[in-house]
Amino acid sequence: MAKIPEEVIETVRTATNIADVVGQYVQLKKSGKNLFGLCPFHEEKTPSFSVTEDKQIFHCFSCGRGGNVFKFLMELEHISFPEAVVKVADFSHVDLASEYRQDAAAPAVDSKTGQLIALHEQAAKLYHHILVNTEVGQPALDYLHDRGLTDETIETYQLGFAPSQRLLKPFFDQRQSDYQLLRQSGLFIENADGELRDRFTERVMFPLRNASGHVAAFSGRLLKKADDQPKYLNSPETALFTKSRLLFNFDLARPAIRQAGEVTLFEGYMDVISATQAGVRNGIASMGTSLTTEQIYAIERTTDKLNVCYDGDEPGQRAIERALSLLGQHSHLQLSVIQLPEGQDPDEYRKAHGNEAFKQMLTTAKETPIRFQLRYLRRNRALDTDSERLDYLNQAMPLLAQVQEPVELDMYLKQLATEFQLDKDALVAQLKQVQRDTAAQQERQRPRQQQAAPVPAASPAVTVHQQQRPLTRLERAEQGLLYRLLHDRNVWAQVTAMPDFSFVHDDYQIIYTLAQGYFQTHQTYVTAQFTDFIQEDRLQQLVIMLETKSYAAVTPREIDDYLAVIMDEAPIEEQLRLKKNQLTEASRLGDAEQQRQLVVEIVQLERQRQANKQV
Repeated sequence: MAKIPEEVIETVRTATNIADVVGQYVQLKKSGKNLFGLCPFHEEKTPSFSVTEDKQIFHCFSCGRGGNVFKFLMELEHISFPEAVVKVADFSHVDLASEYRQDAAAPAVDSKTGQLIALHEQAAKLYHHILVNTEVGQPALDYLHDRGLTDETIETYQLGFAPSQRLLKPFFDQRQSDYQLLRQSGLFIENADGELRDRFTERVMFPLRNASGHVAAFSGRLLKKADDQPKYLNSPETALFTKSRLLFNFDLARPAIRQAGEVTLFEGYMDVISATQAGVRNGIASMGTSLTTEQIYAIERTTDKLNVCYDGDEPGQRAIERALSLLGQHSHLQLSVIQLPEGQDPDEYRKAHGNEAFKQMLTTAKETPIRFQLRYLRRNRALDTDSERLDYLNQAMPLLAQVQEPVELDMYLKQLATEFQLDKDALVAQLKQVQRDTAAQQERQRPRQQQAAPVPAASPAVTVHQQQRPLTRLERAEQGLLYRLLHDRNVWAQVTAMPDFSFVHDDYQIIYTLAQGYFQTHQTYVTAQFTDFIQEDRLQQLVIMLETKSYAAVTPREIDDYLAVIMDEAPIEEQLRLKKNQLTEASRLGDAEQQRQLVVEIVQLERQRQANKQV
């Protein structure tokens, strides 16, 4: 890839608001002058990830990551700097010359991860070619057309076909692909002799892409039913693919999720694809019907609202109940259930009623989780008998006890009273008894030491999980002076005119030296630009950390104090440290004369240090 000139990089950067790019991955909310959200680099419940728009940087107060818009994409999607520049340029509609785009869309192949991704990308292209361009793929193509998918949809999702001839291994053999890499890819099955053969045969292939949009695994659906084989076969877990983390279509749906403010969770890949073809682009699916906490966290970073739209048959209803239970325990998402007619799945409903009716259904068929659970309790019950009605109501009351909104609770109680011809006051009395019993049971289950524990103070809006060690007086002075040097040209002129000045700690001195080179070609300081100029990750994070601190207007006394600490106090502190170490060693050796001499020197240094503080 051709080296991208700095002026081009700056054109891309200045055309982009980092909040817009980060907002595609993290749900950001205003707090003070900054934007905050859940960190995309580690799991957390309290937002500690911030975006500062006026400086065009991000910083996580918990894990410590930070940088500009290019650094964000490099860290999140594991791409190179040029690839990040190209991706941001595309996002901001900035034209780039073709030489800067060469191979930008391809993953880096200098790492094992990059090589595995490259294998999967090549396999996806082969499977897709077989599906759309060969005679052997025609039955699979006919099947997809019969399912109502258009050629455009098939192309968008790069659907493919793995024939019985097992063509993938010979395909990679021709390219002299590394045997060990093929073994680790999950694309093949290894026999006792170490021979590899295609894992997928006679299956319609669904590429499974990671959050960066690269193919990380496959799911294959049998073209013809076979009793001895599963209907769907997924890739095994590999260095690329963890079933509990991946959400199908999340990479393509994320912009639509952010725009709509909600996401719809479907049960299967075909439901998602069918919904997309109908114009519903904010749909995703988990790897099977078992939603995981990792997948929930990925959703929470992107939106506050989740609609569950599983099949209308009995297994689908059970899957909804399991999903709601997990979501209720592990998320703060606003939940809705989209209830389909009994026995139908979303794809069948769309084909039977058309795209517009399908989109309308996703809105009109919404119900609250409590409404779904009340109806779920009714299944297989003969509610025309007193015993079944009483049993149903006894199980319904603990559900209603969870409802926090008075209006919603009153609505459910009125409906139950009307349906079963009961006194609403009697239902309210029973509900209060359930609430008292539940509270008493929870109190009994709490450990004794917790029962008497004081109520903790409310947590701040942003919690710093990572406890930093206290800074020394010298480090505080170095950080304060470095910040002023970067942001105030008068301070820069004052300090650079001092021939004997240098920072005590190497990191601050290196940044200071790099800043001297930066200001030779830049008239003004731009944080997001300077972090690229630094390049070394450790030093970038130090600069970002400085930018998160709050400094008042600079004063001459402040700068003089910083310089006094760095140039006068620091050398004395270092001499004191050395003398005290020497005194310890002299005491160990029993050298009384050396001890007396060192004590005199330490006293003199202490007096000098006190005199400096009084100046």
